Order: sequence, then structure tokens, then C-alpha cells
Amino acid sequence: MSVPPSSATVTPVDAGSKLASTSERMSAEQAANKAAEQAAQKIQTPAIRIDGLRKQFGSVEALRGVSFSQVCGQRLALLGPNGAGKTTTIRCLSGRTRPSSGTIELFGHPIDSMGVRDQLGIVPQEIALYGDLTTIENLRAFGRFHGLNRKTIKDRVQWALHWTGLEDRAGSLVNGFSGGMKRRVNLACGVLHQPSVLLLDEPTVGVDPQSRQKIFTMLDQLHRAGTSILLTTHHLDEAQQYSDQIVIIDQGTVVAEGTIDELIDQSVGRSRMVRLRIDRPLDRLLPSPLSKLGRVGSDQLSTRIDDVSKRLPQLLTAVHEQGYRVCDVDVSAPSLHDVFLHLTGHELRD
Repeated sequence: MSVPPSSATVTPVDAGSKLASTSERMSAEQAANKAAEQAAQKIQTPAIRIDGLRKQFGSVEALRGVSFSQVCGQRLALLGPNGAGKTTTIRCLSGRTRPSSGTIELFGHPIDSMGVRDQLGIVPQEIALYGDLTTIENLRAFGRFHGLNRKTIKDRVQWALHWTGLEDRAGSLVNGFSGGMKRRVNLACGVLHQPSVLLLDEPTVGVDPQSRQKIFTMLDQLHRAGTSILLTTHHLDEAQQYSDQIVIIDQGTVVAEGTIDELIDQSVGRSRMVRLRIDRPLDRLLPSPLSKLGRVGSDQLSTRIDDVSKRLPQLLTAVHEQGYRVCDVDVSAPSLHDVFLHLTGHELRD
């Protein structure tokens, strides 16, 4: 009996092909699900976790149990006075020095495990470039140092030239560059391999304001792409403006950590600093409760108040009643600078 042309028959070959196709789809879906799970797990795992880190140089204990963690995709500023242990912490993270004790993990893996540090990008405080090479030659060299293949180096070098805004100086020797231009090339060399975590030790030291702004614009682009950024800086305004989390260390130990708002609440509080300049120096101490506002011989008065709208007019009236005219008034909210001085007792200096 013949089969009508409109009827469909399934041969063993057809059935096998369908099974194979279904199996391939399932394998692809499983692989995609696994990749999504791994990505979610990576986001939930701290990018960096440091626990009980100690480092001793002879009789000097540079780190005395430093512990903190950095959330994946976060910008963290590591601050402290000179000699507090910031650079030693960065050196332990980068592998340039071995801690005496304690643990460091990168995305949940011990940092000394095979291949783990490949996820790190490191930009040291010292310019690490070849001055007798051009911009593009430096970028290609660092691409090879990072183990990139020829095609990837070509693509990443073009990206880096555009990212740094130095496309027109690709063939120029780095020796002739300004400090800011060298910093930008230095930064590009540290991220050619697209690291998940970027360590920056004083990335804007010795550069002009325009170059500082350009560098942080570049870092903002990396942050939006998902890079976790840890930086040390002596510029408190940079730390306050460009970080999500702040860790302050002093004498080798963490003295505070949190967002800027959390640090203010933990230390100096929300009161406003009010500074007044009067028309002439004080010739006598003001009576209580104004006695602590200024000292004899100074035309500057200062105090902290909680309710500016209520207390400031009262303060101005009280000073006027003592026979002084207020020439200038400055009201400032608590800042990271206030927090830093409160916690460490030191100015943050280069």
C-alpha cells in the first residue's frame, strides 16, 4: 500500500536528529543557567576580603590585624595618615610583599591560589612606564606582559588610546608627556587585561585639576562596567566624592569603616560648624554661653549648632548685643576631613 504524498513519515535518522537537537538545546540552557548562577554568586561574594592581616618589618609592626571587605562592583577608598599601613596593605594584595599572618581572598578564593591574581589590575603610585617607548609601544608591551594574544592586544590598545584621549599622541615618546598624561597611560596599562578588581595607589598624586578630573572620568567608566575599585588617596575630597565605602586605618589597624554618612554619624555627628568674622578683634572674653566662641585678640568666632534655622539668628543677635558687628558668616556641613581629624588627630598630607 502506497503512502499518500501529504502524509509525513519519521525515519530513524529524523528521530535521532530531533533528539540530538533537543539535547543540544538542553545543554545550552544548562550552560547558560550555570553561567548565570556563577555570575550571581560572584556578585554576592566579596570582591576582596581581608581578615586579621599583619605585617612586621623587623621590630616595626606595619599592619596589626587589618580586616575589611569590599563588595563586588564597589568603589572603596582606603585612607590613613602617613605610615598608617595603606601602601603595605596594597603591596600585600598585589603580591609585592608577603604578610606575616592573616588571610586575603579575591572572590572567595585565597589570593595566592593559581590564577587568582589574574583578576587584579594594579596601578602603583610610581609611574611604571618605559619613557623611551611611545604610548602605543608601552600599551603593546603591557598587553604582552598580561598574556594577551595579538588580536586582543590590537583591540585593547585601540580602546585604551580612545579611553585615555591620547589617540593623537599614540606615536609620541612617553618621556615628553606631562604628569597627568603619564598617569593616564599608566592607568591604561594596568587595565588592558580587563581586571575584575583594580588597585590604585595614589592615582592622582602630582597632577593638575584637569588631569584629576579626566582620571576620575575614566575610573567612572570602569565602575559602570562593573569593575571593583580600591584606591588610596591623600585627597579627602576625592574619597568623599568618588567612593561608595571608606576604610580609615591608623597605626596599622582599622579605626572606622562605612559610607560617608555612617562615618559622620559614628564620629562628629550632624551638627553644623558656624564661623563668624566680626568687625574687630575681641577685647575681652564674651560672657557665658558665648565664652567659648573665640579668644581675645581674634576676630574669628566659631561653634557647632544643631538647628541652623533656629540657633543661627539667636547667635547673631547675642554677638550683636555684645557690641560687635558680624561681617561674614560661614556654615558648613560635617565632611570627611572633620571625620578624619576626629578619628586620627592628623591632617592627611602628601
